[in-house]
Amino acid sequence: MNHLADCIEAEAKQNNFSGVVLVQQPDKKVISSCYGYANKSDKRENNIHTRFGIASGCKIFTAIAVCQLVDQGLISFESRLIDYLKKVDFPLFSPNITIHQLLTHSSGIPDYFDETIMDDFEDLWKARPMYTLRQLENFVPMFRTLPMMWTPGERFHYNNAGYIVLGLLVEELSGMTFSDYVEHHIFKPCGMEQSGYFTLDALPANCALGYIEEENGNWRTNIYSIPVKGGADGGAFVTAPDMQLFWSGLMNHTLLSPVLTSLLLTPHVHVDGEGYYGYGVWITLREEKVFKFHIMGYDPGVSFRSAIYPASGETVVVLCNTSSGASQIFNKINNQL
Repeated sequence: MNHLADCIEAEAKQNNFSGVVLVQQPDKKVISSCYGYANKSDKRENNIHTRFGIASGCKIFTAIAVCQLVDQGLISFESRLIDYLKKVDFPLFSPNITIHQLLTHSSGIPDYFDETIMDDFEDLWKARPMYTLRQLENFVPMFRTLPMMWTPGERFHYNNAGYIVLGLLVEELSGMTFSDYVEHHIFKPCGMEQSGYFTLDALPANCALGYIEEENGNWRTNIYSIPVKGGADGGAFVTAPDMQLFWSGLMNHTLLSPVLTSLLLTPHVHVDGEGYYGYGVWITLREEKVFKFHIMGYDPGVSFRSAIYPASGETVVVLCNTSSGASQIFNKINNQL
């Protein structure tokens, strides 16, 4: 592991990495490294308990919330969305869309940010100010009246709006706001005391500001580049130790029954090569066995990767408060493991 630590250190220095890296074996911390500034203006350094935004990395929290509702018998994976989501109307959606299809990005619904045809997330906020997006319902007008992209179940196509819809379903069936539900039913049972869905204009202590590098080499924060508060498709803040607690809670069945945990982590759809998708989680198979379960998130000023390797029990967390950087570090670790 000394060699791995040296590789991480070299990569961090070469690419001016800003963030936290935590690699852990069962019951033994292996690598814990912090780099760069949480706040460049005040020269406040990142530390092991700094809270970072993780963008789409928290789609797995949404999937777990839905699985908990299934565990309670309130809904099933084959339930039709139209039969359960009553408070919001999507007039052009197919009546045959199922919960399973939404969880696996195979519903065919339109997306408010289609990553295959759009490459600048900031462009979304030219017509709709990001500071108005404080609740899930605020996202709905961005895709509510758009036509279906294809027939439900036809193909995998990564879709942020699908997870907004799932979050709305969680709110309707639980009677709680989505962020309150996740904080109470996922973060709290795992002991993730420092994590939450925080608003960018009222961040708590020890949060890392996200930074975007300009063409001239200057930096600016991402407060005008992403929704002011995260939701069901992304945007929670976590710490590296809290992410370790999350993986432990998931694998130890603190969050879901063994049956539902297994379904969450089943490779339901093939994406490409060795890559598959479960419910809110990416899965890599090698020789028909799971090599890793992993999650990732990228926004302007945010990059994040985390994984658990079931054969060894090792977990990896890479949190970064710039638009890129997490993948390079994560790939170095992945290649070693």
